[in-house]
Amino acid sequence: MEHLIIGNGVAGTTAAFEIRKTDPAASVRIVTQEPYPFYSRIRLPEFLANGIDEQGLVIKKPAWYEDNRIFLSLNTNVASIDPAAKVAKTSEGEPLPYDRLLVATGARCFVPPVTGADRQGVFTLRGLEDAKKIRDYAKNSTGRVLLIGGGVLGLEAGYGLMRSGCRITVVEFFPRLLPRQLDEQGAKILQRKMESMGFTFHLGARSMQISGREAAEALVLEDSTRIECDMIIISAGIRTNLDLFDKLGATIEKGVVVNDKMETGLPDIYAAGDLVQHRGISYGIWPAAEQQGKTAGINMAGGKSEYTGTVISNTLKVAGIDVFSAGDIDADGKKESVIAADKDKFVYKKLVLDNDRIAGAILLGDIADRQKVMKAIEDAIDISLIKEKLATWDLSSL
Repeated sequence: MEHLIIGNGVAGTTAAFEIRKTDPAASVRIVTQEPYPFYSRIRLPEFLANGIDEQGLVIKKPAWYEDNRIFLSLNTNVASIDPAAKVAKTSEGEPLPYDRLLVATGARCFVPPVTGADRQGVFTLRGLEDAKKIRDYAKNSTGRVLLIGGGVLGLEAGYGLMRSGCRITVVEFFPRLLPRQLDEQGAKILQRKMESMGFTFHLGARSMQISGREAAEALVLEDSTRIECDMIIISAGIRTNLDLFDKLGATIEKGVVVNDKMETGLPDIYAAGDLVQHRGISYGIWPAAEQQGKTAGINMAGGKSEYTGTVISNTLKVAGIDVFSAGDIDADGKKESVIAADKDKFVYKKLVLDNDRIAGAILLGDIADRQKVMKAIEDAIDISLIKEKLATWDLSSL
């Protein structure tokens, strides 16, 4: 059996390993545009801060591929798939035959329609090559870095550059930081902490134009505010890489639609990771991609596995501050919740309650209860008899 995997992120690499475990005799090949083996995108901000080198980022060394008899093709772009002939083709015209195929091409950075976004000194951060370009450019600038986007990756990239001596300004369309992970109260505490470090924020602001002769020199906002800078990093979300599914007939919504076996509906073609939509959800998080890759790999190799979803959770370190969020964070404040906050210590903790269950949680600055809270959410533990304890943030009965 010949297995072809397009993409060497966590979904593709996990699938390859599961195929090898399930079928020791199978042929397994991973093809990727990247010039590097599987590495940690999560740690790219450390690279920007000069806290880790290229080799330190790599999770699977060449020996791992050799030991598991997984053939890795780097610097290889797959241009098309022919489901009827069961062959993919590279941009160089090389045929890549397969019996079963996994597409795990992930996502790319979204660049909003800002005039001048193509100027020199404007970057996105998705992979190691991006990080290298950003770090090199920053070294030759006066260190005034502007971030468009107040999400996780943007703030972490800003913190990494701040540690290397840069001054960071953040422009965010939403009225708060980390809109997917924090509610208004938690976001304000995080903002105060980051401002104390030297960050400057423009929230609820719309970017209109990047000005400069050739290179970026300033960002102009919708209200005509002009923010001077030497370079700009756009971190405004992601868009799925669906080019390979163009005209193949697969169902496409927010991503390519897959069933619980990670099948696309095309014969012997599976998909996993950031490019898929499963039961109406596109996750865009590492744990989901890993679980989906595992399910796809097992099924491709003839085993039986079903993916039923992932509780959306994030455990982060934003500018050195621990953040955990999971499930329904009730950003609009419509549900019953238990909150404990210490603004002086920059600590914020929240449990969202729904039908005698913990539906979601936010832990900022103190995530010691993370595993206990996560288990209560995943297992849908009945809290009807311990609500009084929870109200005083006594979690001993969970």
